[in-house]
Amino acid sequence: MPKPKSSSPVVVVTGAGSGVGRATALKFAAEGWNVVLTGRRAETLAATIALAPKAQRPRLHAQPCDLGDVTAVKGLARAVLTRCGRIDVLVNAAGQNIPRRSLGELSRADYIAVMDANVNGVLQLVQAFLPAMRKQDGGTIINVGSEAGKQASAKAGAAYVVSKFGITGLTQTINAEERPNGIRACCIFPGDIDTPLLNKRPVPPSAEARTRMMQPEDIAACVWFAATLPARATVEEILVRPSRPWTG
Repeated sequence: MPKPKSSSPVVVVTGAGSGVGRATALKFAAEGWNVVLTGRRAETLAATIALAPKAQRPRLHAQPCDLGDVTAVKGLARAVLTRCGRIDVLVNAAGQNIPRRSLGELSRADYIAVMDANVNGVLQLVQAFLPAMRKQDGGTIINVGSEAGKQASAKAGAAYVVSKFGITGLTQTINAEERPNGIRACCIFPGDIDTPLLNKRPVPPSAEARTRMMQPEDIAACVWFAATLPARATVEEILVRPSRPWTG
């Protein structure tokens, strides 16, 4: 990860190799921010960077990391702070689900994998960056949850629902504990988005159904809004759903 050459603000985006994470990373780069992209696979992060206009690519810095590995997460935080000197915004956009998700077929191994990806890794990352934000006397943490974190659904599955309710609680806890340090948190609750995660459903939605869904760029716009509101204001929750949901 090359050292940024400007004093632009710094955002770290997880799950930046696809979907909402990718759209968010490209949005912040287009707005002139230094963006650290993280995810498990270096090749998907490189693919995201390749989508940006050449003039913006120097602002995009890939830092692969397994967010389920607490040692790797601490290493990621050290690398970001060493190279960039600060972190202004942390966007937790990584997410996972499994096809065999109903209560009757959910395995313990799959449950643990979903929890590690969707909530345990987020908590570890938040804890890794909070000391730097406290030292700066400010920072914003944005967690991309799901409408399943407000109301359970059979469509989402037990593990995903539990993990997203966990993200809701974590976001509230950050605001409850860290307000005196100038740190704010927002949880975004999207409905259906046309992302690769849909392919993990037991029956993936049709191409026609996907045309009615939100796009990753729609959620990136919500992230941008929450991140750039004046520091004196906190958007604690954003619930966003498709305007014309698929009913076929």
